[in-house]
Amino acid sequence: MEIIQKDKLLNLSGKTAIVTGGSLGIGYGISYRLAEAGANVVITSRNLEEVNKAVEELKQKGFKAVGVKADVSIEEDIKNLVTETIKSFGSVDILVNNAGMFPFAPLSQLTSELFDKVIATNLRGVFLATKYVSEQMIKQGKGGKIINITSIDSLHPSSIGLAHYDASKHGVWGFTKNVALELAKNNIWVNAVAPGGVMTHGVAVMQSQGKPVTVERNPDPPKMEVAMGRMGVPDDIGKVVLFLASEMSSYMTGSQIVVDGGYLLK
Repeated sequence: MEIIQKDKLLNLSGKTAIVTGGSLGIGYGISYRLAEAGANVVITSRNLEEVNKAVEELKQKGFKAVGVKADVSIEEDIKNLVTETIKSFGSVDILVNNAGMFPFAPLSQLTSELFDKVIATNLRGVFLATKYVSEQMIKQGKGGKIINITSIDSLHPSSIGLAHYDASKHGVWGFTKNVALELAKNNIWVNAVAPGGVMTHGVAVMQSQGKPVTVERNPDPPKMEVAMGRMGVPDDIGKVVLFLASEMSSYMTGSQIVVDGGYLLK
């Protein structure tokens, strides 16, 4: 068996990655690290303005990136995403299912509409992107990497008011393991990353009770009562996704990496 030289282990040159929800927060942290490693990155989100801004920032750094507006819960949007990716770069080798939402609502206030909306984005979106991207990967015959962003809530609840979110993330973790079994014969590895508390725009808005806030791409992490003493930042997740997207994780599938600063140790 060939031993890959260490300077090539994290080299993604010639590969194309799709990052859903890739324009902000954890998604941008992931997009940046994959692009820095040489990948062509396709950023997608429902907000075209944010997508274009992220793409332009990556291009200014000399990275290769394009943006596609898409709602991951809509099947035709995902089909179009794959089509546009192939038009732009000729293949798709890496999929990062990052798009998600976490609106707080205790059970007494949780409506069926909100429950369905969270499941549609967080779980149905992962299913749709995995289905159509894996079909393209199989067609290409080169294998691939699929990385699903779950949450520590896929293992243990972090807060009252997130029953719908926790249900979706438990679903993604179960989906990850089953699909990993099915796609292994096609040399498609499927893994997950479970972040803990990460300082993102969405978290900042939640903490400010909905008031407008500005969050840097890679902010200084505030203190947090976890073993490592701080919240995570998007790059903490981006680096682990890069590991899973690269040859560094060549013998891993159906695994979930917890990146929580020691939160679950409590």
